[in-house]
Amino acid sequence: MVVYGNTQGIKKKTVTALEKIYRRKVNPDKIISAELARYLTELSSEINRQIGVLITRGGSISHVIVGDAGSVFLPDLQQDFPLGKKLLRGLRFVHTHLKNEPLTNDDLTDLSLLRFDYIAAIGIKDTLPDRFYTAHIAAKKGDKPYELNPAVNFHNDTIDFLAHIEAVEEEMGRQRPVVKGHAIEKAIIIAVSQAQKHEMEEALDELHELCASSGIAVVDRVIQRPKTINPRYLLGAGRLKELIIDALSKGATLLVFNENLSPSQTLAVTELTEIKVIDRTALILDIFARRAMSRDGKVQVELAQLKYRLPRLTGKGTAMSRLTGGIGGRGPGEMKLEIDRRRTRDKINILEKELEKLSMARKQRRSRRSESTIPIVSIVGYTNAGKSTLLNNLTESAAFVEDKMFATLDTSTRRLRFPEERDVIITDTVGFIKDLPPDLITAFKATLEELEDADLLIHLVDCSNPRFAQHINSVETILKDLGIDGKPTLLVFNKTDKIHEDELDGMLRIYGAVGISAVNPSTFAPLLDALQEQVFTTGRPEEVKPVGV
Repeated sequence: MVVYGNTQGIKKKTVTALEKIYRRKVNPDKIISAELARYLTELSSEINRQIGVLITRGGSISHVIVGDAGSVFLPDLQQDFPLGKKLLRGLRFVHTHLKNEPLTNDDLTDLSLLRFDYIAAIGIKDTLPDRFYTAHIAAKKGDKPYELNPAVNFHNDTIDFLAHIEAVEEEMGRQRPVVKGHAIEKAIIIAVSQAQKHEMEEALDELHELCASSGIAVVDRVIQRPKTINPRYLLGAGRLKELIIDALSKGATLLVFNENLSPSQTLAVTELTEIKVIDRTALILDIFARRAMSRDGKVQVELAQLKYRLPRLTGKGTAMSRLTGGIGGRGPGEMKLEIDRRRTRDKINILEKELEKLSMARKQRRSRRSESTIPIVSIVGYTNAGKSTLLNNLTESAAFVEDKMFATLDTSTRRLRFPEERDVIITDTVGFIKDLPPDLITAFKATLEELEDADLLIHLVDCSNPRFAQHINSVETILKDLGIDGKPTLLVFNKTDKIHEDELDGMLRIYGAVGISAVNPSTFAPLLDALQEQVFTTGRPEEVKPVGV
């Protein structure tokens, strides 16, 4: 397409005149040349419609756009002029105003959302350029994300465009938040809910930790408590645009919603911005995909990802032709979308069958362990509670340990020897989290089947975390969902070295828990005594009694 917008009803010679604009060049130091401005105002007056041009910093015309009498509808710029991590898009948008009126709110919103270098309106009087209205993104954070320049007579404009915009861009770079380390993305995290504010703060604290686990630097956090939840955007369209503009000014490349977005909500929010938009589930899936090492783990994560993505496959999201369907309207885009969906379903079926085979192999291994009559103890708990550290220091092994959420996804099994030649098998499991995505629970159910064979569960809790009580409830809820909440359980408080002794004594007494520091084996005596009592002293494994819960 040479001329964008609706050219219906315009004479062919006028369309040809519009097409010739592409061959024109503008002095990079000027917003627009006087000759091109006059050409636009004369054509605009002739067809009684606004006409706009997008100009590169080199002075080339990239788009010629025809609007209606009151506005111009801008084309999608993501493919040819992606914003990416740039401060500004590198385009200036100049258009005509038939009634010689100033820049409108829509103009200024387009400037802020699309990150144009400049936006300018040429007022028309007697078919000629008259008033000249300009604005650019504000270099410093203020009440508004843009800065309006004083209106002038078009022929009195003295702005040295290139020098000015380079100075603005340099100042914007100094204003952006500094991110330490090597973050792969910069994100703004968002909670939209009618819950209590302290609950939303806690949810964002956890979302912040999840981002850190995925290598994402959080540059800002936003809490919104609307009277009613907007079914399309969660929050109002105006507030969402403000949030996106603020994100762009901070250099954010990602919006992370704490709430799980429906496919239609994800699409609606994405259509407003070029910033990537994900929800909490997508973030957790990303972490799982990075951390899964075994074939079991990789299959389960890929299956969960495909089930999550299937209803979110759209023409736009898969970079295909966006043709409509219907009789006579079926195009390559829709066919490609159908192919993608079918392939995804086929892949899901293949992975589910592979998962069944892996599950059978695990059952055989578990059956052999059961025949050995060695008691099995499984460590469960909230993510990053210290389960792998405890396993390593109890059994003098070297399972992977990292101070991040979901550092361990693959089940590890070790043997622990007690006096009198008595052994137990200890297994470490994937960490739990509040509102664990259903697809992940389903996918990891096969791995968590190992908990069914456990004679005792060690429920490990990071008691230094201010939300440890909620973590206990979340783990108990997931165990109940898995149908193993009746298992004998030993409640163990970890990281006791971070709690004052008097406070710790009260916590252990209230919860009936055993206290340890997983990094310090010298604190393990109470735990080992409790394990021996539970597994050996009370009789056969099936007679083990619960402690602490």
